[in-house]
Order: sequence, then C-alpha cells, then structure tokens
Amino acid sequence: MPLVLVPEPYRGPTQGLGEISVEARDVRGALLEVETAYPGFASLVLDAGGEVHRFVKLFVNEEQINSGALETTLSEGDRLGVLAAIAGG
Repeated sequence: MPLVLVPEPYRGPTQGLGEISVEARDVRGALLEVETAYPGFASLVLDAGGEVHRFVKLFVNEEQINSGALETTLSEGDRLGVLAAIAGG
C-alpha cells in the first residue's frame, strides 16, 4: 500500500497521524482517500478547483512532482510526501 506522509501543520484533520496507508493508485486518489477518512484534509492540500494549492509541494519517494501531476501513479510501498510551504514573518 502507498503511504501518505502528512506534515505536522496539516495533522489537525488526521487527529495527529503523520503516516496514513491508502489503497489509491494515483496521487489524487491518495489525497481524496485521506479526505474520506479524515474530512478537512484535502482542503489543506487542494484548492476549490481540485488542484494543488500554490504553497504545497508533493513528493513521490522524495522526488518532487509537478503540481499538475495529480494523476501520477503510485505503487505498492510508494511514499507520497506533502510539504506545507508555510512562510513566517
């Protein structure tokens, strides 16, 4: 099963979980599967149009993917990392 890695700032909806196993076979499906189990998660990562927020970066096995590549295939054992690019100031 692929694993979604949730950054600490986004763990409110996941009740503190940082790693969530999913059965999805692509990036979009994985994010939506987490949303189904933990409502409120997807809105942190995806905008109203279903695209990746401009301040979020996604990684498959530590390799950054293009924000428009939500159809990227996930395989058994893949790790989908979500990076919250939060600025301070």
